[in-house]
Amino acid sequence: MFRTKRSVLIRRLWRSRAPGGEEEEEAVAGEPGAAAEAQVHACGRGRRCCLGKAGCGGRSSAGVETELKALTHAMLKRLKERQLEGLLHAVESRGGARTPCLLLPAKADSRLGQHWYPLPVLLCKVFRWPDLRHCSEVKRLCCCESYGKAHSELVCCNPHHLSRLCELESLPPPYSRYPTDFLKPTGNCPDSVPSSTETGGTNCLAPGGLSDSQVLQEPGDQSHWCMVAYWEEKMRVGRLYSVQEPSLDIFYDLPQGNGFCLGQLNSDNKSQLVQKVRSKIGYGIQLTKEVDGVWVYNRSNYPIFIKSATLDNPDSRTLLVHKVFPGFSIKAFDYEKVYSLQRPNDHEFMQQPWTRFTVQISFVKGWGQCYTRQFISSCPCWLEVIFNNR
Repeated sequence: MFRTKRSVLIRRLWRSRAPGGEEEEEAVAGEPGAAAEAQVHACGRGRRCCLGKAGCGGRSSAGVETELKALTHAMLKRLKERQLEGLLHAVESRGGARTPCLLLPAKADSRLGQHWYPLPVLLCKVFRWPDLRHCSEVKRLCCCESYGKAHSELVCCNPHHLSRLCELESLPPPYSRYPTDFLKPTGNCPDSVPSSTETGGTNCLAPGGLSDSQVLQEPGDQSHWCMVAYWEEKMRVGRLYSVQEPSLDIFYDLPQGNGFCLGQLNSDNKSQLVQKVRSKIGYGIQLTKEVDGVWVYNRSNYPIFIKSATLDNPDSRTLLVHKVFPGFSIKAFDYEKVYSLQRPNDHEFMQQPWTRFTVQISFVKGWGQCYTRQFISSCPCWLEVIFNNR
């Protein structure tokens, strides 16, 4: 009975592997293509304005698929039944459930074709990103026991304790840029957090009855490191959410979710598009404050779009909207870099200090010159993250 249950778990795991698992293994590393969670979309003039990069498509021989299956089965057979159950739960829930680390020997690399892969990379290839080739392409989530540990005898191989790193284009195409819609306070609510140029009135009350600006500017109050506002088109929904813990989940529907649940907010927006996009937020995003800055991990099944002053060239007067695919992470805010964005010759920028400390994130729908929506206030569902400037 024990062996039968193990065999069933292994078969279920293999059936749950990522689509496109039979991608050609001999493809040239870094060659553009498409796979599972990292498809590259074209935008005007045949140039890319998104971040996902993947290996070349195409069918491999049956021998490569057979080799991958044999290697995966051999590795899974070394796991204990409890480890198999935890891995299966993580894979079938697509990372939505809280699952334990899968700790395995750090030096137990596996050979597939002409390449050697560490076990975490191999499991990520099988269950998440078939085009993944090197451990430098992934980033550990802060919930993982191996997070921040450079050298250890055991390493976590849970594929949903890692995310795929976004690659920023060094010279973004000019047609994907647009003038920044600077953040300005509304006339009807002088104490409110500055809202986007396109937005109308805003809810002036924050948790505890304080005005938004009081929450953000209280002298000596460093209890929160950022505030989050949720918007539907030009209307802010709910109050500002104060973030004190290092990591925050922002979601609509997340099993065992603990954080900012957008599904619990009362919205009067009857737009069919807003309701459709709202239903696609799903697991949403994870916002994490780390040593080198603030990272955003896309946990949903759809792309998110991010605009941040620290993602662009410091000399640029306009900002680029970055597309982040499901399963990918991006450093959305850099505390060190933000202070180099003085731009003394840019009077409008200097008059709007909130611009540097604000990140805008849209779910599903993009904006800017690559899209029909020119401003984020035209997007159905989006977030405004205002960072404490220390």
